[in-house]
Amino acid sequence: MDSTVFTQRRTRLAQALREAGGGIALIATAPERQRNSDSDHPYRHDSSFHYLTGFEEPTAWLVVQANGATALLCRERDPEHEIWDGLRLGVEAAPAALGVDQAFDVATIDAVMADQLANQPAVWFPSGVGDAVPRRLQTWLEALRARSRSGVECPTVQRDLAPLLAEMRLHKDAGEIATMRRAAQISAGAHARAMRYCGARFRAAPQGSVREYEIEAELLHEFRRHGAQSPAYTSIVAAGANACVLHYAAADAELRAGELCLIDAGCELDGYASDITRTFPADGRFTPAQRELYDIVVAAQEAAIAVTRPGARQRDAHHAAVRVLTQGMLDVGLLDRNAVGDVDAVIASAAYRQFYMHGTGHWLGRDVHDVGEYLALDEAPCEQPNGLGRPVVMKPSRVLAPGMVVTIEPGLYVRPAAGVPERFWNIGIRIEDDALVTDTGCELMSRDVPVVAAEIEALMRGST
Repeated sequence: MDSTVFTQRRTRLAQALREAGGGIALIATAPERQRNSDSDHPYRHDSSFHYLTGFEEPTAWLVVQANGATALLCRERDPEHEIWDGLRLGVEAAPAALGVDQAFDVATIDAVMADQLANQPAVWFPSGVGDAVPRRLQTWLEALRARSRSGVECPTVQRDLAPLLAEMRLHKDAGEIATMRRAAQISAGAHARAMRYCGARFRAAPQGSVREYEIEAELLHEFRRHGAQSPAYTSIVAAGANACVLHYAAADAELRAGELCLIDAGCELDGYASDITRTFPADGRFTPAQRELYDIVVAAQEAAIAVTRPGARQRDAHHAAVRVLTQGMLDVGLLDRNAVGDVDAVIASAAYRQFYMHGTGHWLGRDVHDVGEYLALDEAPCEQPNGLGRPVVMKPSRVLAPGMVVTIEPGLYVRPAAGVPERFWNIGIRIEDDALVTDTGCELMSRDVPVVAAEIEALMRGST
């Protein structure tokens, strides 16, 4: 592994610490989690720890000082344990392999951390990732205070490292972008495989059905076949009315001819997530009612894509999508304009949220809902629409810049209800792509699987 990029990131973090007043940063990787009995969940490192080290073993800590000094605490080599769990990098090899200045046996962490923290003005650690760091930190600080008579100073300030790390991770470098493009390509191939699979099954048995878990298996096969380590999140495979449940997990429901299938699934490749949603007809042909709503969602996504560019606000895509969706709801009768008014009135009242209740996108990176501030914290509050479309005084959303990656995912979800045309009942549609903000607009990294209805039908017929 080339440690250069990780060394550069740690150098940038040290500089950020200096600019913020100095101190020392402590970052722990994720702990191992027991599943049951003597079986653990598959291990997955902490995203920020891996971003700074590239090190995938558990039970490890990174120390970064404002002066640029770095240290890693990791497990020592252990031939007995390695028979069961595989080789470890070990303390001796860590500096050369990872580019850190020093490495220590994590078993000696109490003594090492007391020395590392001595005479530091502040200690930084990320919030929101469990209590491992703050709980251990108090023990180390108490040990330092006991040495005060010998002239050792104890940090008096504790600061949150999460915002500094989030700002770094929000802006992707060339290597990260290449990995995310590949992850999106793999995931797009998996979605296309699922469409072809359903098309073939229903051609062979038009009156048959396909279980959701069968479709999920096609996705997982394609992820692993192309080298992805795992799904980036729990795959959603929702048949028929299940598509109206936003976080529905693939189960054993039957997908039948005439129904839609909504798949929200993406792989994780080398620590980076992809996130794609497609909705397609089980038997390869949209019904007229399905097609009416589907084309509205396509148009909403196109409007959101058009405003995703440098200089635009992160929330601009959502406002653009909502306006198109709202107009569509009025045009097809999901909303009665005599009761709710025109587009502006519907947006002001948030009546559209009966059928569209989530945002249109989020940051994407090492986490599927990646870190990064959504608001322009350095700007003054102003009156603007909030998530419900109502005017409030708040800071505007931040300005997009090249290297940021966002999802663009409008949808419509129609549950049976009084006043809602029955032909639309139990139709759930979402379309989601991964968009890299470029110098001139955005690049849709996930378009190796079709979006246009006619192209989906052609793919499912086997004619593309």
